[in-house]
Amino acid sequence: QVQLVESGGGLVQPGGSLRLSCAASGFAFSNYAMDWYRQAPGKERELVAGVSNGGFWTNYADSVKGRFTISRDNVKNTVYLQMKSLKPEDTAVYYCHRNGPVDYWGQGTQVTVSS
Repeated sequence: QVQLVESGGGLVQPGGSLRLSCAASGFAFSNYAMDWYRQAPGKERELVAGVSNGGFWTNYADSVKGRFTISRDNVKNTVYLQMKSLKPEDTAVYYCHRNGPVDYWGQGTQVTVSS
């Protein structure tokens, strides 16, 4: 029943912005910390950002700190990743992830940063 559905990816020029959304259903959303991961071709999946269940604690990979912002709306059961000043090295499939003893992942959304 757990479902995570990402949206908002696309093709953008370097320096541009995108906001990714992850719509969650099938579980008590506010009980779980949520993360965004990304995976580029030939590379391991890496943690981009995380947010606590109440939205008050966040952490970021050094490569995105100051450019990306993770947030959540526990009324809408949605977690967001606001991305600005995008770079070609941000190109990857971005995945929504639920923290817990059992991991759940979304299907991923492609972000391509290219001129």
